[in-house]
Amino acid sequence: MTQQHILKKFDTDLEDLRSRVLAMGGLVEQQVLRAMDGLDNGDLVTIERTIADDHLVNRHEVELDEACNHIIARLQPTAVDLRMVMTVVKIITDLERIGDEAKKIAKMARELHSDQLRSVPYIDLRSTANIAVTMLRKSLDAFARVDETVSYEVARQDKEVDASFKATMRQLITFMMEDPRTISSSLDLLFVARAIERIGDHAKNIAEYVVYMVRGRDIRHMGLEALEKELAK
Repeated sequence: MTQQHILKKFDTDLEDLRSRVLAMGGLVEQQVLRAMDGLDNGDLVTIERTIADDHLVNRHEVELDEACNHIIARLQPTAVDLRMVMTVVKIITDLERIGDEAKKIAKMARELHSDQLRSVPYIDLRSTANIAVTMLRKSLDAFARVDETVSYEVARQDKEVDASFKATMRQLITFMMEDPRTISSSLDLLFVARAIERIGDHAKNIAEYVVYMVRGRDIRHMGLEALEKELAK
């Protein structure tokens, strides 16, 4: 009976851990979306809320990290269960960093909209941000469903985000060369574009951790072709 009780408590703790990670992921997703809304419309309330709520993301990371440490110390998980706990430790680090990137975007939005006289070039960053957010959703859903096959699609989308960042950088350089008045704003927008690209990288990391959790395989440095073959096994 004691062993059964321990196993039941272990299952409950792992399920609670999974639910809390997904809650943190939902919060981080909202942070990114609000930051982009603030960038688009200059709503200071939205921008300041995004910046202020970063502490909630940080608190989630600290509490989940402590929960993982307690599970390892008390229940000493092995094999798949241990990989699940270690995956959570890795995922929450990337989620916290996505939250940091959202905060950076919000700060740049505040800067860009604070001076109405600034010359701000028009450039579409929302489309790329939407891809990065989609990657995050897919990665978290893969974690929830224990489905490692999603990682290939997420990795492919990461290539799109990377290509979009490079295209954005070229556009902004052109704007700065043609009109020096846009240099300051263009640099701020480049900073935002870089933050979006990093969000995509962190989302990709999460998808890769799911493969590790399920298969015990580290696929972080695999190309798309090699990853496709690995997932087909």
